[in-house]
Amino acid sequence: RLAVANELSKQYKEANVLYWANSLLDLTYTFINHCVAASSTPPPFEIPHLRFVHAGLALSFLPGQMVIAKPGAKPCSVRAAYLLEELIPGGPDAFVKFIHNTDCDPLLDPDEDGHNIALFLAFTQHVQYEKTGGLAYISNYQG
Repeated sequence: RLAVANELSKQYKEANVLYWANSLLDLTYTFINHCVAASSTPPPFEIPHLRFVHAGLALSFLPGQMVIAKPGAKPCSVRAAYLLEELIPGGPDAFVKFIHNTDCDPLLDPDEDGHNIALFLAFTQHVQYEKTGGLAYISNYQG
């Protein structure tokens, strides 16, 4: 394990990234819903309804004790930090990597299960990039 201050910092950043990724995905679905509502005909395909795992940051405290995590830091009673994530059913065999973080092309071939989801996720990246003015998009989609 890392020192408490380092562990807390890293876990907090990971939870914050998940929070912002959820916001970017919500932004995408808002855009999609607006486009569908404005259209006179429904899309000729099914729109996947995806989400990120539910997660939260859990802190373990030392009762009645204050710990100095590093020299010069303020004392705190945090003993450890944990990022708790919901369990994805199916285990490691159900895991699919849809898009790699160095390439926007879906990793799945057209004949593989999940290819349409991978195409949809590539589309979400384009929406996010455009809607944020090129500042942010979700990469490395997997699940």
